Amino acid sequence: MPALSDLRSLTPSQRNAVIASFLGWTLDAFDFFILVFVLKYVAEEFGTDIARVTIAITLTLAMRPVGALLFGYVADTYGRRITLMANVLAYSILEFASGFAPSLTALIVLRALYGIAMGGEWGVGASLAMETIPVNTRGLISGLLQAGYPSGYLIASLVFFLLFPLIGWRGMFMVGALPALLVLYIRTKVDESPVFLARQNEAGGLALWRTLRRHVGLAIYSVLLMTAFNFFSHGTQDIYPTFLEVQRQFSVRTVGLIAVIYNIGAIIGGIVFGLLSERIGRRRAIVIAALLALPIIPLWVYASGPVLLAIGAFLMQFAVQGAWGIIPAHLNELSPNAIRGTFPGFTYQLGNLLASANATIQAGIAQHYGGDYAFALALVVGVVAVAVALLAGFGVEAKGVEFGGTREGPVRVGEWQERGV
Repeated sequence: MPALSDLRSLTPSQRNAVIASFLGWTLDAFDFFILVFVLKYVAEEFGTDIARVTIAITLTLAMRPVGALLFGYVADTYGRRITLMANVLAYSILEFASGFAPSLTALIVLRALYGIAMGGEWGVGASLAMETIPVNTRGLISGLLQAGYPSGYLIASLVFFLLFPLIGWRGMFMVGALPALLVLYIRTKVDESPVFLARQNEAGGLALWRTLRRHVGLAIYSVLLMTAFNFFSHGTQDIYPTFLEVQRQFSVRTVGLIAVIYNIGAIIGGIVFGLLSERIGRRRAIVIAALLALPIIPLWVYASGPVLLAIGAFLMQFAVQGAWGIIPAHLNELSPNAIRGTFPGFTYQLGNLLASANATIQAGIAQHYGGDYAFALALVVGVVAVAVALLAGFGVEAKGVEFGGTREGPVRVGEWQERGV
């Protein structure tokens, strides 16, 4: 089982790839979660209700497959590194522009365009890192990369906690554009993926569609798995701050502090289960993490005060992002070699599309039951935790598969039973 000390064995080029990919995803998630914290205040300024504002979240998630396909195709054709640079610049500009939205309609349009840029980052960054690092460090690096998502949420929590009373919701979007400058600087120190360089002549649109047709069963399975995963994460994140603000009527500082605490749990969970997956396998680790969420639900939404709710939220995100910490390695190992820049991100974001109505669904359930956000959160998470466990447990994995080579992919549908996976 790899330890954190394995990071010291990485070459400078490998470390730079990991750092760049981690920060790219961290800052992308930071930009996304800013809106989660200010739904109430956006609704107040534009004279509407929270459910209507959540349409912006829905469209952000719905447009992410477009970005995954576009940026993934470019990454498989021209390289991961240059694509990642363009991607970060795009989402930074759109984030900054969101702070100047003159109406709710304009904000929704800007967040939809932002969703295209956001959709490209994860797949391109993950493929760059996973194709660069040693095989035996994939579980650890997978957990670290996915920890970028709650790390971004954590930064958004801190900005909300410290700066929102001073700069308001518009100022938060403007702040969200600044950290991308650091990522652009890091991109100048990152080498291109060695796997891409070795297969560069095989990349392109024909390879993309030909390979997807050959692995249509695997693609469908991956999309279903990622649909459940996205309901799992967004079902515990998107309206949880609203639940704390509206139903529990906590102050901005209390909500921000609880968010900081549960995102620390998310970061720890991703790393712990990423490491665990190297020892017991990707599927088993996912199943354990998903089922762990079920007994935590009562403490997470029905606890009597902020301290117990913070503990429940810490444990919930430890479990949810623990399962997610395995996904960068898992999807990249399942991916056909020729389209690794596209396949993981595209299937992930198609799952996002199918789960994109989560915030609106949960807000609608809460409104139907008289503002009971706790019930809406508990209902969705209870169902999807079981779905994640079933899809992962009865699914397929390719832990430790060699990247590159002559095969188009590590696993095909007809090989699942033969390979014992």
